[in-house]
Amino acid sequence: MNKNLTKQHISVAQNASGRNLNVPVYTITDNIPGPKVYIQSSIHGSEVQGNVVIHHLIQALKEETIYGEIVLVPNCNPVGTNIKAGEYTLGRFDPVNGTNWNRGYFYDPQLVDEFTETITPEESLDSIKQRFRLLWQQAIHDKLNQPWGLGLAQQLNLRLQQLASDADIVLDLHTGPVATRHIYIPEYAKQAAHQFSFPYCIFIPNSFAGALDEASFCPWWTLALTLEQRFDRKVKFEVEAFTLELGSQETLNFNQGKKDAQNILGYLAAKGVLNATQFMPQSITRYGVELENYKVLYTDFGGMVDYQAKLGKVVKKGQTMAKILNIDDMDNEKAMQTLRAPCDLIPILHFPSASVLSGTQLFKCFTQFYELG
Repeated sequence: MNKNLTKQHISVAQNASGRNLNVPVYTITDNIPGPKVYIQSSIHGSEVQGNVVIHHLIQALKEETIYGEIVLVPNCNPVGTNIKAGEYTLGRFDPVNGTNWNRGYFYDPQLVDEFTETITPEESLDSIKQRFRLLWQQAIHDKLNQPWGLGLAQQLNLRLQQLASDADIVLDLHTGPVATRHIYIPEYAKQAAHQFSFPYCIFIPNSFAGALDEASFCPWWTLALTLEQRFDRKVKFEVEAFTLELGSQETLNFNQGKKDAQNILGYLAAKGVLNATQFMPQSITRYGVELENYKVLYTDFGGMVDYQAKLGKVVKKGQTMAKILNIDDMDNEKAMQTLRAPCDLIPILHFPSASVLSGTQLFKCFTQFYELG
């Protein structure tokens, strides 16, 4: 092996004193041709498990032959990580502008359409891919440097997106509030469900809502579909991007982090980035759901909540999901309200606090789910 592990720091923001807030960027390669992989963690400040996963990935990759290059950016949002209120991390939204830290990445479908018009039937996929990447990188640069400026979250997102703009594989490591492990997979890459070891898989359409995985695959998916219509042949650019949900926020577990890293290594081995049979995906039961059937269950009444449904377990219609205590009615039969499942479902995550307002997103659930063959 001709192992090369480097570390540099890039500035993703500045504080009110004008000091740069830097993040480390680790790049590891054996200088053998292959895909480029980009992995980041903690775009939401309280979602810390991905950092220990990146630690384990770096340790494992030191011992493996890498075909291509892997870029890892732990704690990619130091602003969010440091927004504390007592014992809680409030790092989900830009505190200045209120923007979700994971909604400011760049995508412009009109730019894809305009680029498509420059392609001839004779041009190779490699040439198309190279030209499109250069175009996209320039567009991100122009967006980041526009004269009217951008909000803090979008500035940070675009600087990270620049690092990922030439990657063939993008993995964005997240966690839920209180959650079981699950993964978002674009519909065109459904085979990846069997290359990862996640029991719960959400299949998402070619629709952009601002997240990094969508910003990474929507341009290529749209370009491929447009070219297929124009030239009446199948087009595949071999670019994939996923959001990996690694359990619950505000928690970090080294032992589980090693398992999470092995899960990712199994996928990388399946994609030819590693030649390592010890990281085979697990033989587990996997459930799939279309994004439109990944539903939010709200509570119509506020109070103090006892979450009774077990995450990752099937709940039948009418069974109890939660019991809610009403402080103002403790002397009568209205003291306890029961929230019941509106259909057969699998709860994947729930609200992190026992104190809730009416209209709170109490659970997110798989409905109309199916077992993956």
